[in-house]
Amino acid sequence: MKNNSHLLIYTLIISLVLLGCTTTTYDDIEPVDDPILDIVTYQEVKSIIDNNCLNCHGNPPQNNAPMQLTTYDNVKEAVLNRDLISKISLNDGADGLMPLGGPRLSQASIDLISEWEEDGLLEN
Repeated sequence: MKNNSHLLIYTLIISLVLLGCTTTTYDDIEPVDDPILDIVTYQEVKSIIDNNCLNCHGNPPQNNAPMQLTTYDNVKEAVLNRDLISKISLNDGADGLMPLGGPRLSQASIDLISEWEEDGLLEN
């Protein structure tokens, strides 16, 4: 009986050792990289502004537009102090929708400009 218990214990220990073995080495382990966060800069927003806003908000402004949107500083000012994101986010046909007379910008464009604001309105 004593031999059977020793045999059972040895078998259990050997089984645990064999099951715990792996062929993976430290060289096989790849480091986990932090995901690179995409930060939106003005360079990405500029093409949206240029293609949709400069007809009126150019230099000089046209169609009674109150300001230019030709530079980084102009657009940043419009986001911070002139509710640009609110105005481009209105529904089609709503008073104050920009661009004037519509159509409304794509949701992807609006989201990109909003993300630019959230990311700190970086120039580049």
